[in-house]
Amino acid sequence: MIVPPRGLVNFAAGWLSARTARRLRRADPGHAVQRHTFALLTARMAATAFGRRVGIEASLPYETFRTRVAPRPYEAFVSYIERMMRGEPGVLWPGRCAFFAVSSGTTAGRTKYLPITEEMFAHFRKAGLDSLLYYTARVGRTSVMLGRHLFLGGSTTLTPIKEARPHAAYTGDLSGIAALNLPAWAEKHLYEPGSDIAQMNDWPAKLEAIAERTLHRDITLLAGIPSWVLVLAEVLRARAAREQAAAPYLKAIWPNLECLVHGGVPLAPFADELHATLGPDVSFHEVYPASEGFIAAQDADAKNGLRLMAATGLFFEFLPMASFDEGNLANLGAKAVPLDGVQVGVDYALLLTTPAGLCRYVIGDVVRFLSTDVPRLIYVGRTSLQLSAFGEHVIEKELTDSLLAVCRRHGWTIVSFHVAPVFAGTLTGQMRGGHEWWIELKVPSVETPTANVISPELDAELMQRNDDYEAKRKGHGLEPPAVRLVMPGVFEQWMKKNGRWGGQSKMPRCRSDRLVADQLAELSRFYTEARPPHFVRRG
Repeated sequence: MIVPPRGLVNFAAGWLSARTARRLRRADPGHAVQRHTFALLTARMAATAFGRRVGIEASLPYETFRTRVAPRPYEAFVSYIERMMRGEPGVLWPGRCAFFAVSSGTTAGRTKYLPITEEMFAHFRKAGLDSLLYYTARVGRTSVMLGRHLFLGGSTTLTPIKEARPHAAYTGDLSGIAALNLPAWAEKHLYEPGSDIAQMNDWPAKLEAIAERTLHRDITLLAGIPSWVLVLAEVLRARAAREQAAAPYLKAIWPNLECLVHGGVPLAPFADELHATLGPDVSFHEVYPASEGFIAAQDADAKNGLRLMAATGLFFEFLPMASFDEGNLANLGAKAVPLDGVQVGVDYALLLTTPAGLCRYVIGDVVRFLSTDVPRLIYVGRTSLQLSAFGEHVIEKELTDSLLAVCRRHGWTIVSFHVAPVFAGTLTGQMRGGHEWWIELKVPSVETPTANVISPELDAELMQRNDDYEAKRKGHGLEPPAVRLVMPGVFEQWMKKNGRWGGQSKMPRCRSDRLVADQLAELSRFYTEARPPHFVRRG
């Protein structure tokens, strides 16, 4: 394969960026392209085992599809995916599938294997390039394309599926699978950390190898989950101090660094520390990727939300959370609406139909539109990770925003947190249920954080953001929140224990049960014995 020279790549980037800027200036709601995508996908699915079973036909009207085909969780696709993994063709999508992305989501549930067909690769390539062009169009320059792009992704090592023989099929991390299928020009001119390092599974060793390789390279873009970017920055600064001179921030190491691409978790808890760590004039660019597909990317100021990527081959539907019932999905098909039916300010469970054959798949995310003339949305939480053990219906975004507001008032920095219910009788003097917050803050801090300060302020912030919570608290249906300030390293140990220690791993912020909280309690007892608190008062 002939790889175009760097100059031609730069010229093409400029032309594509200008074209993208013109397209983004048009107020396109995306309705027409979504109708076209629906027709293409259902025409292909009609010839599959799944399509025949559920009654999908070529040229099927959307209204018929909407009432005939039920929304489905991952569990409803498992038997079909297992057939695909054994090499059977035409199960969810025409032909055989050779790659399956491993995803554990953000809950503590089973491992998921998601088919990645050739058409899905095309989707990810187009969406990835478009998201980068959204950035260049937004800032009005293409200088980011002149250097190297460092991706903090999972290992590219793939595991062969023995049951697929004689056909070749593999499982692996989605970011790793995508890295192995990059366009040749991107792999040669842009991609870091290179194929050898990308294969590494040992995360601490991988970070050291990335630091050694990239310390003297011209990195213009860094992409990764915020918490892992901060870890890499510590490793890089330590190596820079040993080899040259102390670097106060990453831009002192990489002078042309201009963009951090982030997604997967809310940025707000890490924003101040990231600004200080990256250095001056480094822009943030938010994307909304999922293992099932690339959802949205930033095309304007972040406060406006992320633009739905309506033209990259996915068909989107939205099920109002007011109607959502995970145990009754079979009867909720008519409740979901396409893009032209969404309303601003309503929380929706996101449904995807993809060119991997996942049809009306409930991916578990909850989104809210901020505008519809240009479809922009925000991620607000997980359908399964709401906190509603007492009917309070609190979502992840409300918890995050409340804690962030408290910490900003006092100058504290969040490392990680989790919120769980405490049921009546489980705490001394507890007459009713309440919330238990497990919080790790960065140390040291100017003002020493204490539970008796954090608890009432969290309570007040959450009452401002959630009417149900306020009603339960003022009606004495909920006790005030209990706050547990944990020692440094507890959340790190939880993630390691649960196989989530790596570049794409995320901490579940809340659950309506105590699965995570009880594990944190065990680890906290260990750390209480093993190390003293590090919070100190200064000044």
